[in-house]
Amino acid sequence: MATESLDLPDVMSDAIMKDPYHGAGLLREQAPVVRGTLMGAVPVWYVTRYEEVMTVLGDRRFVSNIASVSGSQGEDARTQMAERLGVPPEDYPYLANGLLGQDAPDHSRLRKLVMRGFTVRRITELRPRLEEIAESLIDAFDGSSQVDLIAHFAYPLPLTVICELMGIPESDHADWHAWSSGLASLEPGVMPHALHDMVVGVRELIERRRNSPAEDLLTTLITTHDEDGDRLSVDELITFVITLMTAGHEPSAHALGNSIAELLTHPDQLARLKGESALWQTAVEELVRRCGPTQVSVPRYAAVDIELGGVRIRAGDVVQPMLTAGNYDPRRYTDPERFDVGRRMKAPGHGHLGFGHGPHYCLGAYLAKLQLGIALPALFRRFPRLTLAVDAADLPWQKLPGLRRLAELPVELAPAAR
Repeated sequence: MATESLDLPDVMSDAIMKDPYHGAGLLREQAPVVRGTLMGAVPVWYVTRYEEVMTVLGDRRFVSNIASVSGSQGEDARTQMAERLGVPPEDYPYLANGLLGQDAPDHSRLRKLVMRGFTVRRITELRPRLEEIAESLIDAFDGSSQVDLIAHFAYPLPLTVICELMGIPESDHADWHAWSSGLASLEPGVMPHALHDMVVGVRELIERRRNSPAEDLLTTLITTHDEDGDRLSVDELITFVITLMTAGHEPSAHALGNSIAELLTHPDQLARLKGESALWQTAVEELVRRCGPTQVSVPRYAAVDIELGGVRIRAGDVVQPMLTAGNYDPRRYTDPERFDVGRRMKAPGHGHLGFGHGPHYCLGAYLAKLQLGIALPALFRRFPRLTLAVDAADLPWQKLPGLRRLAELPVELAPAAR
């Protein structure tokens, strides 16, 4: 790996967004902790190697809320980002006060309450419906020779699943698609309006569910309480629904799109899976490690002065773990650039950083992997001769900060035999 340095790197810069794997690799091989900026303005420490990323994500001396830093006068990095994007102050809390922005004991309280409605058992019960949705979307391809799998498979699958889980009527699915896409765009003219419309939509949905309870997750969240009678407030409900809907739709959609593209550009690995279906379980983990859409974790703050990777980080400093850099770290993985659907990764966790680590480990990780483990085999069973409709070099990757995702994934469903 080259060791050229990047002057004050920013993961939101064109240089890194154009090729995040290469850019993250340059930083990782430069140092485990690199000084940079966030949105070209906020000073930040980028953490680039697996061991150090794990430390930041799992060590309680790194916190998610600037208010957890004793005596700190610093401004929350997400608030600064929101201001630069034009988010109205009244909507800040819905970005900053979710699970990802809280520390113990508030984080522990919120996670305990929402987990009561988001158990592995409840998600496992979704398997038959997941299979039905996937097959229905694939059925719609019959008679077509070419399909954009982002628009017609990767996007609608997780959107339908998360909307049905939450109890959002089908007539509102298009709105949620537009809102979550707008929020992920981080465009000043789009993102603030999408967030505001989402807040209004969730508030209305909560009122409907209070008046007409249903067998869905939102009703469960509205009625759930702990042994002391503690419940989620309306603002906490709104914040969690927004977090779950955006985290459960956009990343899952692009994890699926990225995975399909990865398999189609590695026909040897796809052939292994077609010949040995038991490998799909390890393949899903390898795909999340290799081409997960989330490149960086949300910012953390040093709660105390601490040394990390040979660098002295001061209390209140912003720290940004780079998940992609850690997932390709040769100090952790043998031949990390090689795609291997049979790769066995070591603990902790699932052996990669695709869903984070520690107290903020992704709440929807099991659902995301279940979707991949159902959708990918179903697609390639139905269309075993599926191929890209464009050269791999011409796939339209979007330039979005901290994300790796395709705008389109055009494929030939049944190409002529050669």
